[in-house]
Amino acid sequence: MKKWIILVLLFAFGTVQAQNALDKGQFQFNGGVGLSSWGLPIYLGLDYGITEDITIGGEMSFRSYQDHWSGLPYRHSIIGFAGNGNYHFNNLLSIPENWDFYAGLNLGFFIWNSPETYGGSGASGLGFGGQVGGRYYFNEKLGVNVEFGGGNASTGGKLGISVRL
Repeated sequence: MKKWIILVLLFAFGTVQAQNALDKGQFQFNGGVGLSSWGLPIYLGLDYGITEDITIGGEMSFRSYQDHWSGLPYRHSIIGFAGNGNYHFNNLLSIPENWDFYAGLNLGFFIWNSPETYGGSGASGLGFGGQVGGRYYFNEKLGVNVEFGGGNASTGGKLGISVRL
C-alpha cells in the first residue's frame, strides 16, 4: 500500500498542469463507506468551494454494530453529523487536473444509541478530527475518494465516490 501511495505522489508531482479541485461556488457530493472499530459506517457529504484552494462541507454518517457485555449480545447504532474544512494542494504543488490532494479538520456530533440495559461504554458527544485525502477524477464530474484520519464517518479512513455538481 505504501508503495502505491508513493507512486501516485511521484506521478502527481512530476507533472506541471494544475487546476482547482473544486471551483469557487461549486458543489461536490461525496458518499461511501468508512473504517471503524464500531461497525462499517456509510456516509454522505457535500463540499462547497470557498476559494480556489479551500472547501467547506457537511457530512452525515450511520453505522450499526453488535457487541457483548457481561456475556449478552447488544446492538448499537451511531448517527453522526459533522462540518469540515479542507485545503487543496492542487495549485500549490501543480497537481494534474484529474487528481486532488487535500488536508483539513472536522468537528461533529455523534448520537450513540444503545439498549437501556447495556452497561458498557458508548455515549453521544462531540468529535474532533483531522483528515488527509485524495481523489482521482475519471472525467470532469465523477471520481473516487480515499481519506485517512478520524472524524465523523470513521476512525481510520473512508473510501467512496465524488460527484461534482
